[in-house]
Amino acid sequence: MTTIAKNTICLWYERDAEEAARFYARTFPDSSVGAVHRAPGDYPAGKQGDVLTVEFTVMGIPCLGLNGGPGIQHNEAFSFQVATEDQAETYTSPDRAAAKRAFDAMMTMKKIDIAVIEAAVRGEKPSA
Repeated sequence: MTTIAKNTICLWYERDAEEAARFYARTFPDSSVGAVHRAPGDYPAGKQGDVLTVEFTVMGIPCLGLNGGPGIQHNEAFSFQVATEDQAETYTSPDRAAAKRAFDAMMTMKKIDIAVIEAAVRGEKPSA
């Protein structure tokens, strides 16, 4: 028997719910993408086969990604906060200069851009 969650976090996107769910599943432990629900036919904001919703789990927490169509702007009003035991768990490199570059890059962001942070760790300048 499957247990249905009593509470599910619903995240709205314009059209990138599946991409976001797959990113979260790659990024966080105990995370996965479940069912992807597609439009059975044409509808006002899209076409048959478009992803409507995506069921996914982030660190054991059930989530639903909803493609709400034009006008939906994902923003910094929502974020996953992950508690770690220590700096080693948060950032595994013993290179303190790389950690500082990652922190400095992150502090300039409203929305976290992992690619920019990873480039900073490698000592690369972000592309303009």
